[in-house]
Amino acid sequence: MRIAVIDGQGGGIGRALVEKIKEGVPGARILALGTNSMATGQMLRAGADEGATGENAIAWNVSRVDVVTGVIAILNANSLMGELTPRMAEAIGASPAFKVLLPVNRCGVHVVSVADAPLATHIDNCVAAIAKYARRGAGERE
Repeated sequence: MRIAVIDGQGGGIGRALVEKIKEGVPGARILALGTNSMATGQMLRAGADEGATGENAIAWNVSRVDVVTGVIAILNANSLMGELTPRMAEAIGASPAFKVLLPVNRCGVHVVSVADAPLATHIDNCVAAIAKYARRGAGERE
């Protein structure tokens, strides 16, 4: 199973996701996709198997993985303080990959009916959803 973790800015959330996915989804190959080299580097230091940076790397790779994960902002053009381009958001949204997104409400989008919980809890829930998806088989969607 190939999992793309997308992050920008300082890469802290992506780093945390990579660490938890490595623990919770045995055998997963993690591709760190950063909007900048700092984010990619953080995710690689956390144990990602491969990494790539920038608009074309993200647009090209999201259709070649089984799962895409990151904050919900990755579906929103010009989010992450402008680092996530419209082309990136379009490619992520159009990707056939199973998307598991963290409900971080800092991009001008507020997701209702989601429990207000610490980021660590959302990351644990994200990894649990990916692990369940991996066990069920990548071809079956809920």
